[in-house]
Amino acid sequence: MKGVILAGGLGTRLAPLTNITNKHLLPIYDKPMIYYPMETLVNAGIEDIMVVTGGNNAGDFLRLLGNGKEFGLKWLRYAYQDGEGGIADALALAEHFAEGDKILVMLGDNVIEKNIIESVRRFKDQESGARILLKEVDNPQDYGVAVLEGDRVVNIIEKPKDPPTNLAVIGIYMYDARVFDMIGNISPSARGELEITDVNNMYIEAGDMAYDVLDGWWADSGSSIDGWFRVNKMVAAGGANKI
Repeated sequence: MKGVILAGGLGTRLAPLTNITNKHLLPIYDKPMIYYPMETLVNAGIEDIMVVTGGNNAGDFLRLLGNGKEFGLKWLRYAYQDGEGGIADALALAEHFAEGDKILVMLGDNVIEKNIIESVRRFKDQESGARILLKEVDNPQDYGVAVLEGDRVVNIIEKPKDPPTNLAVIGIYMYDARVFDMIGNISPSARGELEITDVNNMYIEAGDMAYDVLDGWWADSGSSIDGWFRVNKMVAAGGANKI
C-alpha cells in the first residue's frame, strides 16, 4: 500500500502568509505543516510516499524533505500539478506511482490528534473499494457531509446549505486501483475543478464505500488564518499523531 500527500494549491485563505511560500511549508507549532501528514502515513505503516505539489515553491519540498530518510521511508517521490485542478486532478498524477496498488491519500493541511492505524488495517482487509474517515464538526456546511443509513454511507453532499448531518468527510481517503478510472470519468464542477466528492459518490453508487469515525481531534490548518492559529495552539497544548 502506498501513500499520497496532496500539497498543491495557492493557499489564498492563508494570505498574506502564502504570498511567499506554499501553505504546507508554514509552521504548525515546532514543525512544518507537511510533517504532520507525513508522520500520519508513516505511523500507519506506509513506506512509499508521493508528494503532489505545485506553484512557485515546489522545489522547497525537495530541499525540506529530501529523499524521506528522516521519516524512515523507502521511497519519497514528487509530482507537479499545473494550475488549480482540484483534489481529484492532483491525485490523478499518482496513477503510475500507485502501480495498481491500494493507496492512502491525505491532504497536506490536515492534522490529527491520534492515528489511523486501525482504519488502514481495515482497509487492507477490504477486498475492494474505498474507505473514508468522518468527524463530527460544528460547521458541516463548510465540508463534504456524509449521509448515513445504518452502517452505510449513502451520499456525500458538498458544502450543503442545510446539512443533513454534522459528519464531515475529512481529508484522508483510501482507494483501490479503480480510483484513477473513476477520476477519468468525472467532469469539472462549477468552480472548474475535479472534485473528490464526485469520486467518493461513484464508490458509494457501486456499493463499495466503507467508513470510520476518526478518534481524537481533527483540524484543517489551511481553512483560514484563525484556523491555522488554532491548530498551532492545539498541537502546542497536546501534540499530534499519537500512537
